[in-house]
Amino acid sequence: MSVAALAIRPLQRLFSWKVRGIRWVEIIGVVLVGVMILSVYVAKAGAARESARISDLERQISENGERVRLLRAEVARLEQPGRLEALSRSAGLGPVEMKRQETEANLPNLAPIPEPRPVVIAPTPAAPAAAPAAEAAQ
Repeated sequence: MSVAALAIRPLQRLFSWKVRGIRWVEIIGVVLVGVMILSVYVAKAGAARESARISDLERQISENGERVRLLRAEVARLEQPGRLEALSRSAGLGPVEMKRQETEANLPNLAPIPEPRPVVIAPTPAAPAAAPAAEAAQ
């Protein structure tokens, strides 16, 4: 026999080995196909979960975009100059008249006069209070 024939013979014996009438190569092939089917199922389920999560995030983004648009419209309404002027006039505020404006040199004259500080009266010594305690002890 040649060397090549000796090398091929164990491989033929390996592939022809049977377990209960079925070659072990076929058993391994069926197991591998089952594992591949299971892995495709798991990957598909994971992709479906991610797809649902992505659609949920897209929905939240669109809702937040709508909220932002409404809030910007509310800010624009609240910042209308006519509305702010009406509110300030109802609160007794108004624009400063030209004759009431002062120069920088007159600012110290406009400063409020500080109120006088309250006078603190020191408490009297506690010596007279000790005398009744001495009388009670006798």
